[in-house]
Amino acid sequence: MPTTKSAKKTLKQQQRRGKENQRLRTAYKKAVRYFNENVSLEALSAAYTKIDQAAKNHIIHENKASRLKSQLAKNLKETQKKN
Repeated sequence: MPTTKSAKKTLKQQQRRGKENQRLRTAYKKAVRYFNENVSLEALSAAYTKIDQAAKNHIIHENKASRLKSQLAKNLKETQKKN
């Protein structure tokens, strides 16, 4: 446990930031899962938004965000070709 006043404050900040990071991480993963279950342009748009938010807040790396978006777009294109 922290003993100094500044260490206590830092712990509280880390906990608060950790909760926000977890919320953003969960949101982008759910959006990707939803897109994989319901491949559509609307789901792709929602997934892009969540992925961009996660990258902006440094939850995931920008290159990972680009890679995910590329994979999702490729998946949509392949699904549309089948239909």
